[in-house]
Amino acid sequence: MLTLPPSCRIWLSTAPCDMRRGFDGLLAEVKRTCAEDPFGGHLFVFVGRRKNRVKVLFWDRGGLVLYCKRLEKGCFRVPAVLPGQPSVRMESADLAMLLGGIDWTRARRQQLYEPPRSLTDRS
Repeated sequence: MLTLPPSCRIWLSTAPCDMRRGFDGLLAEVKRTCAEDPFGGHLFVFVGRRKNRVKVLFWDRGGLVLYCKRLEKGCFRVPAVLPGQPSVRMESADLAMLLGGIDWTRARRQQLYEPPRSLTDRS
């Protein structure tokens, strides 16, 4: 099980990806579409045109890691994005649902408690 540091970000590429690409091709795509350091421990998620394949590229202790998953039936559900948006930031729970085959585009997040401003502004 991969444990993610708090500073880790997960980025989903919005453009369909050629799933024949390997480490170098996906690394070039990260550099082209994201404003993040590809060697900073962040996860970069790519989905194929038919949405039945996903690749996750990340840097871990001196080397690139490429995780691949192919669904034998069905497709991965990805969120709708704004036109021209090259990538979308995901939460770790979103990635877990995506890889688990869960349609997380229909899932709703509960609104989390936010303390009143008067309690947080103690200068």
